[in-house]
Amino acid sequence: MTDPLSDTVPDRPAMDAIKHGLRGRCPACGQGRLFARFLKPVSSCRQCGTRIDLHQADDFPAYIVILLLGHILVPLMIEVNAALAIPLGWQAVLWPLLAVILATAMIQPVKGAVIAFQWSRRLAGFR
Repeated sequence: MTDPLSDTVPDRPAMDAIKHGLRGRCPACGQGRLFARFLKPVSSCRQCGTRIDLHQADDFPAYIVILLLGHILVPLMIEVNAALAIPLGWQAVLWPLLAVILATAMIQPVKGAVIAFQWSRRLAGFR
């Protein structure tokens, strides 16, 4: 059985869109900016006109960042503690500071990827 919409709806490759989103670019054309401010997406792409404000990323990017941080920091903490004798006071400063820096660096690309994935799969408002 064939899909009646397959001839009328253009293909949206997910991997290309996600790569664009990770770089903060429009998932459709890869040229326009995805964000107007740090985490505020533009309403539409200036290059191709694709509406971006239809996304419903909500808290999902933050959940992904928390999951990734746990998988990065916990093994790193274990290995550093096994290899070096860093005083507890320094560790109380080091690990939270590293977590904040990594979370800040990761949240915008992850949000861009989530928005791009929604666009590529026609989820949320991107139908």
